[in-house]
Amino acid sequence: YMSELGPTLAELRFARGHLKKWARPVRHPAPLSQFPSVGTVYREPYGVSLILAPWNYPLLLTLAPLVSAIAAGCTAVVKPGEDAPASARALAEVLGRVFPPDYITVAEGGREEAEALVDKPFDVIFFTGSPAVGKKVMAAAAEHLTLELGGRSPVILAPDADVELAAARIAWGKFLNAGQTCVAPDHVWVPEGMAEPFVAALARQITRFYGANPLAGEELPRIVNRRHFDRLAGLLSGGRIAVGGQTDPEGLRIAPTVLVDVPEGSPVLEEEIFGPILPVLLYRSLPELVEAQRQKPRPLALYLFTRSRSVERAVLEALPFGSTTRWCTWPTPASPSAGWGTAAWAPATARRASTPSPTKRAYSKKGGWTFPSAIRPMGKSTWAF
Repeated sequence: YMSELGPTLAELRFARGHLKKWARPVRHPAPLSQFPSVGTVYREPYGVSLILAPWNYPLLLTLAPLVSAIAAGCTAVVKPGEDAPASARALAEVLGRVFPPDYITVAEGGREEAEALVDKPFDVIFFTGSPAVGKKVMAAAAEHLTLELGGRSPVILAPDADVELAAARIAWGKFLNAGQTCVAPDHVWVPEGMAEPFVAALARQITRFYGANPLAGEELPRIVNRRHFDRLAGLLSGGRIAVGGQTDPEGLRIAPTVLVDVPEGSPVLEEEIFGPILPVLLYRSLPELVEAQRQKPRPLALYLFTRSRSVERAVLEALPFGSTTRWCTWPTPASPSAGWGTAAWAPATARRASTPSPTKRAYSKKGGWTFPSAIRPMGKSTWAF
């Protein structure tokens, strides 16, 4: 009891007693430069977890990580140590009676079964064992490891969005540093009836920020090198140029560009842009768009423009993302960096973790107005949006 059942029951009681606190959203104050805004961090489960347990304490070192996985909202595949087959059979029988197999599954077997499991793309792996085997588990998991999510960060304009304000803040966040920012908006989804006024508003804001001829001004940064310049210049043909499109090969600069009528499968929609090119895409129904976005890889950031709290809630609950903001296109210090990976290191038990969930989702809401002096994204003495 002292080495197996007692610690397992204590772990369970500890998790049950702290679960509400762990799951509670955490508010973060915003700096003055981002006024008015407020940030919130939501803790969320990684998804499907794999627990590789040893044989020496087959109950404690299997069930304690499972308690953390369940408390975090994860599903789990449990692989008990093969050198304690009787305990593995008992665990399979007990957990099989308590949990449905699509929630908690016990995989019995030996080394071959363990290697086959590690080759699968689990969202998080918990391993207890020797350093030599641990290195093999890490090497196999690295095939599915995401250290930082890519920059395919969408913007969604709801039908009730303020078009002019959205255009100003999207232009600022997208073309800052010539779009060479990991959290820069990658593309914008707008309702079919709003496309023309939105593109026109973008054109006005680009002129406001960079002048009528951006390549002649001093506000437009350079692309980092010739290779990336050539890559971005090739993406300009991925759709019809509605705004911008001018290039300066000698200065390695590309004018802020808006693309429309972008066909599905175009390279500009398939790779991370990481430059001053913004595709504008159309949707008919917001629920259909949200469902389609659910089938795509998790974005590093998501930007939402809506006045409706019900729309905000529906999108936040439906879509996975690292960080998101409402009425802004820049995760502020009020919304700390967060994200999802497909494998991770986490504390061994819920007792040693601030939360059993190793992933967090950050959300920041910005006010619908800005300072009058916030007119240039790269100016010498200006405010950011």
